[in-house]
Amino acid sequence: MSKEFPIGSKVRVVALPPYVKTAEPMPMLRPPDVIHIGEEGIVLDRRPGGYWGIRFAKGAFLLDSQYIENTDISSESESE
Repeated sequence: MSKEFPIGSKVRVVALPPYVKTAEPMPMLRPPDVIHIGEEGIVLDRRPGGYWGIRFAKGAFLLDSQYIENTDISSESESE
């Protein structure tokens, strides 16, 4: 039971995996400190195995849905 995210939506990192994979044709493992908890990215695509391709400031990475949440929460309490 994995979460679904629309392509192009913004997501936020809520936990760090033990390592992250780059979202390249030949993925490479990177240490988890290339991204940070609370960092936001844009969903690029869905990959097999429940992974999501997400574009962050330092590049595109593959993350499992348990490590991200949707940031598209309706915030109607915004003031002018």
